[in-house]
Amino acid sequence: MRHGKKFNHLGRKTAHRSAMLSNMASSLIMHKRINTTVAKAKALRKYIEPILTKSKTDDTNSRRVVFSYLQDKESVTELFNTVALKIADRPGGYTRIIKTGARLGDNAEMCMMELVDFNELLISEEGAAKAKTRRSRRGAKSKAKAEETQVAEVVEEKEVVEEVEATAESTEEVEASDAEATTDEAEAKDDKKEDKKD
Repeated sequence: MRHGKKFNHLGRKTAHRSAMLSNMASSLIMHKRINTTVAKAKALRKYIEPILTKSKTDDTNSRRVVFSYLQDKESVTELFNTVALKIADRPGGYTRIIKTGARLGDNAEMCMMELVDFNELLISEEGAAKAKTRRSRRGAKSKAKAEETQVAEVVEEKEVVEEVEATAESTEEVEASDAEATTDEAEAKDDKKEDKKD
């Protein structure tokens, strides 16, 4: 009976299963993506996610713990040197499973498993995509009020600017008319002086 046995045994004994998951985890770390069955990928996700989280703290103890799972010095070095730097700000969910259809021989569900931060195509698409807004009933009123006050402030600023511009134009017109009047008066005085001389 298999009562209470929650995880997938993958048709293998314990030693075979742990060795297989260790090898798959090392391959995923070294190559950043692997092709496997969906069942193995789901088992590998549970196996490798804690290892990736452990790699965020680069100290001797973390390296020893990770090495006890992977049993491969090269993959441990790759994990702590390159992978850990990329996943540093991600709070989990380091892997992605993309189903690729059924295998010809036994019709097993196949998939491609990859590290999320190393797929350059999807990263560029996410960067180009517009940030999603979160809708909540609680903050909608306060956001609407804040937007209304911002709009009102902008309208008031525009009105003040228009008034300043209008007063500037009127003062310019007054100054121009004063300048014309003074030139007219000066010309009239010059004409009177000429008339007196004649």
